[in-house]
Amino acid sequence: MTSVPITPPRIVFVTGTDSGVGKTWVGCALARALVNTGHGVVAIKVVETGTELNPSATEDGVQLAAATGQRSPLHAIYRFRTPVAPAVAAELEGQPKLDFDTVVSEVERFARGSEITLVETAGGLLAPLAWDWNVVDLAEALGASVLVAAANRLGTINHTLLTLSALELGGILAAGVVLSAPEVPDISMATNRDAIVRMSGLDRVLEVPRTSDPAAAAEALSPALPWILPSR
Repeated sequence: MTSVPITPPRIVFVTGTDSGVGKTWVGCALARALVNTGHGVVAIKVVETGTELNPSATEDGVQLAAATGQRSPLHAIYRFRTPVAPAVAAELEGQPKLDFDTVVSEVERFARGSEITLVETAGGLLAPLAWDWNVVDLAEALGASVLVAAANRLGTINHTLLTLSALELGGILAAGVVLSAPEVPDISMATNRDAIVRMSGLDRVLEVPRTSDPAAAAEALSPALPWILPSR
């Protein structure tokens, strides 16, 4: 009998250029778009800070799980109550620092059996998950590509190019950029996408509206699916 090789899941990180740029919105919308098109997906928040004692519906990890309907994880794998970077939160709360090898194994365990695994980061690429490693290190270890979430507002050109540069330096594939409409529009919205494409050479930059309708959000993210789906 000829054995059939098992294809490992495609792992895609969703990171942000800053706080409040729509990272969880993008992750949930992308997860729903994948589910709607028949793909097996699990969405993970590795570590979340600023949580309550018990997981609530407003937490990022809980929202991601709800978007896929997955059985586990139902919330972030690691949770800290202090709303600061994970390395700082662990230290302030007297908790052990996150162990790199353990986190890699946890993500691989939850990813097992899925076609696509979405991993939302805590903060941006260089936010310390522990004092000796960050998201770039984790993405490299997992062979992940990274989708960048940014707010389509003044300042995003610099923030987005810095994030793309960090990915390039780390040898990590940039799957694309999603520019979410901000709560308060400004004149830069008309030119940000073209500027990012022109300066980065990356043409996979998608502008999406701000909507609270899950179905509309999933539809808005559907053009990004070819960026992350395995080649057939």
